[in-house]
Amino acid sequence: MTQASDTHSKTVGYVLWLFGFTGAHRFYYGKPVTGTLWFFTLGLFGIGWLIDLFLIPSMDRQADLRFRSGKVDYSIAWILLTFLGVFGVHRMYLGKWITGVLYFCTLGLLGLGYLYDYWTLNDQITLVNAAS
Repeated sequence: MTQASDTHSKTVGYVLWLFGFTGAHRFYYGKPVTGTLWFFTLGLFGIGWLIDLFLIPSMDRQADLRFRSGKVDYSIAWILLTFLGVFGVHRMYLGKWITGVLYFCTLGLLGLGYLYDYWTLNDQITLVNAAS
């Protein structure tokens, strides 16, 4: 049996949970569908957000099993996306300099690229880590 790598952090999960009514923590743990649902319903009207306080340890374990560790740190990339995503800093961190500069000049492609990255960032990081 192989040991799961620690790709995601409970601490970062709880910090993003503070913004959980936007679904940030759910996106972080690789749950884009429910993350989007939380975004549009403000954390299922606050009820789902509160329940997630207790579900974060299990979401963390699932993400650690699902995603691949490597040179790019998931937590750093997610913090950069969450707080500086419209400026493309997370893309530059991934080595995607052209799209990073494009995001910087267009404020995350007017927010649409920013939302796209919420859906796909975990997979983007896994691909970069698999190539290294």
